[in-house]
Order: sequence, then C-alpha cells, then structure tokens
Amino acid sequence: MTSTPEEAPATRVAPRSRALKLVGLAGIAGGIVFVLVGVLIWVAVATQLRAENIVIPPDAIAFQGQTVSGPLTAYVQADIIQRHALELSDGRTYAELDRDDPARATMMNASFLRASLFTSVVSFGVAAFAIGVGLLFVLFGWAVRRLAP
Repeated sequence: MTSTPEEAPATRVAPRSRALKLVGLAGIAGGIVFVLVGVLIWVAVATQLRAENIVIPPDAIAFQGQTVSGPLTAYVQADIIQRHALELSDGRTYAELDRDDPARATMMNASFLRASLFTSVVSFGVAAFAIGVGLLFVLFGWAVRRLAP
C-alpha cells in the first residue's frame, strides 16, 4: 500500500501542528500571567502611595492639591521636594554641604524621599512593561495557533 504525495505531508505535519498549537497556548497562558501580575503590581504600588496621603503642594509644576497615587504624581512630588530642599540649602546638594551644616539632615531626608518616589515610578514602568509584553505574548500565541496547520 503506497501513499499518494498529498497524503505524505499530512502525516508529517500533524505532530508539528500539535506542537505549534501547544506553543501558542503556552504563549497565551504566559501572556495572561504577565498581564495579571503587571496589573497586580500597578494596583499594589498605587494603593501604597495613596495610603501615605502625600498631597502635592500648590507650587508644584502640575497636579497641585492631588494625592500622590501614580507615576506622574510621584514624579511631580519628587521634583517639588528637590526644589524645596535646594531652596533651603541655598542650591547646594547633600554632598556639597559641610558635615555640621544644619540643612544636611533635611537634604538627606529629601534625598531619601525622592529615591522612594522614583522607585515607585520605576515600579509603575516595570508593571506597564509586563502588561505590554503579556499582551504581545497573547497576540503572538493566538497568531501561532491560527497559523498552525
């Protein structure tokens, strides 16, 4: 019993088809996990920031009077902290102040606060990146499954 040329490729494609569909499914599943984790991190960081009840002062460049709860408000708050601290220290940074300068402790606290706010900004960026990559995984996984013979 011999097979026709049309039948031979079909028997060879079946294992590849299953493997491609499995890879596509793995991409979709992994993408969903990335999206869920990204959203979870975004919500967790926003909730923690909001719980601190940090209100942006009236002399900030934007979002005056709003509570810090997202990447933009955190960035604006970090900026105004620096401006206020530099006004207090006559434009000198923590490293430029003498060890016995009374403004040094305030500059150190301002530096720590800014670093914490910038860490939250980076966390929002990582969460957004995870969500974006997750969506791409879902799309690529779906495409691979559709293209599988």
